[in-house]
Amino acid sequence: MVTRPIRQPTTVPGTGRPPVPQPSRPTFTGDVHALARALAVPPGEARWRERLILRLAPVHRSFAEHVRTTEGPAGRYAELLDQAPRLDHGVRLLTREHTAIAAALAALQRAAEVPGVPCQELCGRAGHLLRALARHRQRGADLIWQAYQTDLGGET
Repeated sequence: MVTRPIRQPTTVPGTGRPPVPQPSRPTFTGDVHALARALAVPPGEARWRERLILRLAPVHRSFAEHVRTTEGPAGRYAELLDQAPRLDHGVRLLTREHTAIAAALAALQRAAEVPGVPCQELCGRAGHLLRALARHRQRGADLIWQAYQTDLGGET
């Protein structure tokens, strides 16, 4: 019986050196949560606009990566349609949402970079964007569930 935690090796085998930590990339969800936290700070605080702009860049990159991995002939949506062709309408809806969300992200970025745009307007746009991202995520999860649910039958 082990009474204490098992220690992992502290060196890379054969080198005698400590392992080099790999930089971790925050997830898309983490980027969205960081944006939401930046918006939670009262808009009157110093550097509020700069924090918003800083948090928008990773969301923009992560969303572009999401679009790249889901659309196209080798994307997740194509794989999903191979499993469940009946979900074509849902996949087309998600693809259209990509266009709308990308446009909202770009518009918010442009507005945030203009000093004269009131913080309240930026908060409204950002709130709309966060709600659109949450709806998109839920629709995608629902579509995956519909594609892979199993009906075992046997009931009358």
